[in-house]
Amino acid sequence: MDLGEYFRFFLALGFVLVLIAGLAALVRRSGFGDRLAMTPSSAGERRLALVEVRPLDTKHKLVLLRRDDREHLVLLGAAGDLLIEGGIAAPPGRPAAAAPPKPGTAGTGGSAGASALFGRLAGKLRGPSS
Repeated sequence: MDLGEYFRFFLALGFVLVLIAGLAALVRRSGFGDRLAMTPSSAGERRLALVEVRPLDTKHKLVLLRRDDREHLVLLGAAGDLLIEGGIAAPPGRPAAAAPPKPGTAGTGGSAGASALFGRLAGKLRGPSS
């Protein structure tokens, strides 16, 4: 094989990878992945919300989740996840669907991969913005 064939191979490989990334971005942007996760009974109303995320150190985060009228405090870490307290009564006047996330809480501290994961999770829990 000469240098020209190697060049064409890597050029074709790069083109295919760009096509795959473009298709993935298009599917993600269109919201097709969210529709697959929702069931018909819960399609209109969201029951789960991310209330707050507090980084404890680079490997641990404290997460407050709201489900219906209950809140759950979860410790997320590299070794595993731990439910600290469950079934906490949610404060009145803030339903799960209308709970806005606090600015700057999702994705602060920790590694870049974990921050991006929590940012995507918060975006999915917030629902579509109108």
